[in-house]
Amino acid sequence: MLDISQLRVVYPNGLEALKSVSIQAERGEIVAIIGRSGAGKSTLLRCVNGLQPVTSGTVRLDGEEISAMSGEALRKVRRYIGFIWQEYNLVERLPAITNVLTGRLAYNSGLASFFGYFNAKHRAIAIASLERVGLLHRANNRADRLSGGEKQRVAIARAISQEPKIILADEPVASLDPELSVQVLSDLSRVARELGVLTLINIHQVEFARQFCDRIIGIARGEVVYDGSPDGLTEPVLDSIYRFDRPNADVSSPFEAEPEDLPAEVVA
Repeated sequence: MLDISQLRVVYPNGLEALKSVSIQAERGEIVAIIGRSGAGKSTLLRCVNGLQPVTSGTVRLDGEEISAMSGEALRKVRRYIGFIWQEYNLVERLPAITNVLTGRLAYNSGLASFFGYFNAKHRAIAIASLERVGLLHRANNRADRLSGGEKQRVAIARAISQEPKIILADEPVASLDPELSVQVLSDLSRVARELGVLTLINIHQVEFARQFCDRIIGIARGEVVYDGSPDGLTEPVLDSIYRFDRPNADVSSPFEAEPEDLPAEVVA
């Protein structure tokens, strides 16, 4: 179970990205996180993965407090956290199967990982993971020869090869056209349900959130303003998530973006 309690994140420039966010989610749930750019969605996922230090509050996964971890303890818990990035994060010159095997690095011995050696068990898991997303026939193709949709499906296979407790997907279809987006989200939701893995998906397309997710969390200005079923996502609810109601605010202001979208000098 994921238990996020009163989570608050304030960046060095004073930007309060998250304000007392509390969320609980269970094994097998597929949860969409929606909201405007800069609402705090990506910050939330980075906190769950231990990539972003928290100002206050806690993040626990199956009772382990990720928000208090660092070093070796954090590296060990991350082996159970699959992360799917918007820009794939594949090694372009390596075959699809090798990219999937990188999801097994945390389970491999240091020397074996250094030399790129994976035993039969690791390879069987990688092959099964590619088969789950329908890409076993592309196992030996270099990543740079795959389409965008295929690359993201390889990224899904890499995440599930970790035998994760949770999968985090940060705008996984932002770079894809609608047809490929449907295919990728269909694969991701199907695999997550088959394996019973808790999955959090940051997504801008509300129609996809409704179609593929069991539950939707709406975040606005660093706060949860909706947490419920897709059926409850009415126009007034969407207005509360997406409206921009600060007086005289400039929507294009850099301080409405999340830190990863800001120039380095603004975040520092």
